[in-house]
Amino acid sequence: MSTPLPANVQASIHATGQLPKVVWAKGAYLHDIDGKVYIDGSGGPAVYCIGHGNDEVNEAIKQQLDNIAHGYRYNFTTDALEELTEIIQRRCGGNLKHMVFVTGGSEAVESCLKIALQYQTAIGQKSRRKFIARERSWHGNTLGALSVSGFLERKTAFEGSLLDVIRLSPTNAYRPIAGATAETAGEASANELEAAIIKHGAENVAAFIFEPVVGAAGGCVPTPPGYAKRVRDICNRHGVLMISDEVMCGTGRTGTWRALEKDGVEPDIMSVAKGLAAGYLPLGAAIYSTRVNDALTKAHGAVQTGHTFTGHTACCAAGVAVQKIVEREKLVERVAANEQRFRSMIAEAMADVEAVGDIRGRGYFQAIELVKDRKTKEPFEGSLKLFMQIRAQAFENGLICYPVGGNVDGVNGDIVILAPRYNSTDEELTEIVDKTAKSIRQVLARNRLA
Repeated sequence: MSTPLPANVQASIHATGQLPKVVWAKGAYLHDIDGKVYIDGSGGPAVYCIGHGNDEVNEAIKQQLDNIAHGYRYNFTTDALEELTEIIQRRCGGNLKHMVFVTGGSEAVESCLKIALQYQTAIGQKSRRKFIARERSWHGNTLGALSVSGFLERKTAFEGSLLDVIRLSPTNAYRPIAGATAETAGEASANELEAAIIKHGAENVAAFIFEPVVGAAGGCVPTPPGYAKRVRDICNRHGVLMISDEVMCGTGRTGTWRALEKDGVEPDIMSVAKGLAAGYLPLGAAIYSTRVNDALTKAHGAVQTGHTFTGHTACCAAGVAVQKIVEREKLVERVAANEQRFRSMIAEAMADVEAVGDIRGRGYFQAIELVKDRKTKEPFEGSLKLFMQIRAQAFENGLICYPVGGNVDGVNGDIVILAPRYNSTDEELTEIVDKTAKSIRQVLARNRLA
C-alpha cells in the first residue's frame, strides 16, 4: 500500500478544486477516472439515500423525458407532480397537505420564509417581519436562507447584506446552554426562545426556524426530549409560525419520514430536499399546513413563491420513483430499526480513541465529535483543521465522509458525519465504520494527538 500524502497537502488539494474526476457509480461505490473506488459513507452531503445507479429510478426519468421533460407550472399540471404531492401528503400525515416544489434545499428554505411572511400579511399581521433562528445551524445559500443560518465560516463574506435575524443559543444536550445540564437543556432552550419573543415583541416576529436534528453546522445534534413540544406551545401562544428545516434530516434520514414525527410535533411549514429525489435530479419542497394555505388563498388567491422550474416534471418523476422504492422496501423502518446497532458499531470502533467526545444522532445520521479533553469537552484548536485532514485522509483510504469544523463556536470544533444509504448492507456499514475509525486514528497520530 502506498504511503498517504501529508494531510496538509491533501487538504490543500481538496480545498482548491483539484478533485478526482468521478466517472461512474453503483450502489454505495463510486469510481474515479483512475480506477480508484470510494465507498460513500455520507451519501455525499446526506443526499444519496438509496445509493447510486438505481435502474428503476433511471428508467422512470428516461420515460418521463420521452414524454415531456417539463410542463411549466402556470400552464399545466402533470402526473408526476400530482403523484408526488399525494405521496408527500400521505407520508407527512396530519395537516401538512400543501407544497411548492423547488430544485434544492436552499430554495425550499427560502420559500418557507416567504410563505411565513405572506401568511402573516394575509391575516393582517404585517408587522411580523422578524425571524428567530439558532446559532450553529445551517439553512442554505440563498440570502434569506443564509441570513437565518448560524454558520460563521459560510456567512462572513456576505455580512452587511443579510436579514437582521434574532439569534438564539444552539440547543445541544452535549454542550447545553449556560446554566443548564444535559437533562434540562431542552427546557432552558425553549425558555430562551420565549424570552426572545417577549423581548422583541411577538407582534414583530413572523416565525422561528430550526433543524430538528442539526446537520452540518452542529454535527447530527438532535433536539433534546420535550424541546419540540415546548417550542410548539410557545409558537402557538405567541402567534409565531414554526418552521422545521428538514432538508438534511428529513425524508427518512433519521428513522421517521418527518424528523419531528419522533418528537410528536407538527410544524406549520417544513422544508425537505436531499432525500426526496436522492440526488437523481435536483428536487426540494416547501410544505405547509391547511391553516396556512387557507389564509394565503383567501387573501391572495395562491402562495406567492416559486420559480421557472418549480414542479419540474422530470424532477418530480425522479422523486416519485425514489419514494416508491423507499416505501416498498420499508427503508425508513429499516433505518429506525438499525439506528442503535449503527451507533454501537461506531462506538466500538472508536472505543480506544480518547479524542472522541460524543457520538450522537438519529437513524442513519450519526456524528463523531472530537475533543482535546473529554472531561472539559475542550475542542482542538481550529487552526489545526483536523476535519479537513480527516476528509483528505478518508479520501485517500477510499471513503467519502462528511467532516465539518467550527461546530463549537464557529471556529473551533471538529466533527465527522456519517449518513449511509438507507439500503446499506451490513458489509457496507462495517466498511464505512472501519475506514472512518482508521482515518481518524491516522490523522490524530500524524498530529501527535493520540
